[in-house]
Amino acid sequence: MKRSGRFDGYSANDFRRDLISGSIVGVIAIPLGMAFAIAAGVKPQYGIYTTVIAGFLISLLGGSKFQIGGPTGAFVPILFAIVMQYGYENLLIAGGLAGILLVLMGVFKLGALIHFIPRPVTIGFTAGIAVIIFTGQIANFLGLSGIRKHEDFISNMKEIGLHLSTVNLYSVLTAVVCLALLLVTPKLLPRVPGSLVGLLVSSVLSVLLFEGRVDTIGSTYGAIPGTLPQFHVPEVTLEKVIPLLGPACIIAALGGIESLLSAVVADGMTGSRHHSNRELIGQGIANIVTPLFGGIPATGAIARTAANIKNGAASPVSGMVHSVFVLLVLIVLAPLASAIPLASMAPILMVVAWNMSERREFVHIVKTRTADSVVLIITFLLTVLTDLTTAVIAGLILAVVLFVRRMSGMIKVAKVLPDPHSHRGKVASHIVNDSHDCPQIAIISVEGALFFGAGTLFEKSISGTLDERPKTVILRLGKVLFMDTTGESYLAGVVRDIVRQSGIVLISGLQSQPRDVLKRTGLDELIGKEHFFEHTGEAIDYALTRLEHQKCLGCRHFAFRECAALSQPDIASER
Repeated sequence: MKRSGRFDGYSANDFRRDLISGSIVGVIAIPLGMAFAIAAGVKPQYGIYTTVIAGFLISLLGGSKFQIGGPTGAFVPILFAIVMQYGYENLLIAGGLAGILLVLMGVFKLGALIHFIPRPVTIGFTAGIAVIIFTGQIANFLGLSGIRKHEDFISNMKEIGLHLSTVNLYSVLTAVVCLALLLVTPKLLPRVPGSLVGLLVSSVLSVLLFEGRVDTIGSTYGAIPGTLPQFHVPEVTLEKVIPLLGPACIIAALGGIESLLSAVVADGMTGSRHHSNRELIGQGIANIVTPLFGGIPATGAIARTAANIKNGAASPVSGMVHSVFVLLVLIVLAPLASAIPLASMAPILMVVAWNMSERREFVHIVKTRTADSVVLIITFLLTVLTDLTTAVIAGLILAVVLFVRRMSGMIKVAKVLPDPHSHRGKVASHIVNDSHDCPQIAIISVEGALFFGAGTLFEKSISGTLDERPKTVILRLGKVLFMDTTGESYLAGVVRDIVRQSGIVLISGLQSQPRDVLKRTGLDELIGKEHFFEHTGEAIDYALTRLEHQKCLGCRHFAFRECAALSQPDIASER
């Protein structure tokens, strides 16, 4: 553990700070753990088990000093869909498979790849998840009865609409009290968890004034056991595993994203630096072990991690303390938890959904009215109306397609000549016209990435500038920073056409990445290694020397150095 550097210089004072911060975060985690489990369609105690086991292992084995792990809102729609379709036992298998995938991601150092997911996609599905969580608690907030849960958003909204006549005013009063305290407590008592105050006060109020008239955890899910469940290995068969691979991949991907985002937030708040691949391995091990004790999938929790830091955490010990604290509360106070009204849990989840919605960033991206706005809205709508898997895949594909389209339109191909008005010897395209041109030496400037999305446009543009079939073509590639094999094949086609007509191609200013591609494909041999130049001026000098005694078809001069189009200021520095 010391090799990780997370405990260097640890002292008794650090332990005291960890003890305080861990206990405070534990208080916050208890209602959230139960609430997320209920929202995911499983018994509330499973959220507690996850907080205890996964939270401890994530802090012990992860790559962040301050990460707090446990059940989170991001998982709610996925877990609920799995429970509805496959059942709780298969959810445990999917969670274990996701843990294995996370470990593999860490072992093969794929932590950095998480950051390649476009921001509009993550904002879109996060906002969509927030809407699902918020609307999913309307029934509990209003105390509706006879509600059947469905997998899709529209059906659930219809179900609420059909049962609005069953509103329970006692549930509404309980929920409103909890919500009011959730909003007021942070302003009056910043260091006191609002969720705990709201939960305790509204629960006591409900028991004293509305006993038997409001649905509770006990009346809906049964009593919460005061111990951890027995170690149990789910029955795993190939028939069960295959259909669960898709859900497991989504759990692993989302878990990786959430964990690393939380670790980045912690880095920003403390100036520390997390180890992304170690964090994935720690998250993976936690998710392999937790299902063996009945726990649901877990990940890094941004809000709880931030609370951990704000309350003075010094090391991962605070995360372990938070888990031990929750375990002690479970053992001592489990019977009392059964009396908590579901109406008290609903506002807690609604506030969590509101805080995680990324509403400001969402509005900001929409206001830009760019391709990112389209990706954001599509991902958001698909998350709400279909499922997270479809939303993420569609969002990524759309983002890639729009990016390729945008990049392909940035390729610029123009015929240029030395500018007589430039004291620095620049070349320009605006001075090329019918009366000012050289029919035997063509200088073509290319800008942008030469890749599969831009290859066709590059080829057409080149063909349009070489109608006069010049004997020498100088390609200025100094502003082509990237070239793939598709772009290389289009370039090779242009080179072969020119060579076929007894012409030559000179390349100037070639960057390192495109140069490496030409070497690997052998195109540099076809062009001729002596035909590569650092600057355009050197290429022009080579072309003029080669054609010194040939008659210029345009100017009718035998010496090319007398050509009005080419005899301009020195452009040796132009690439």
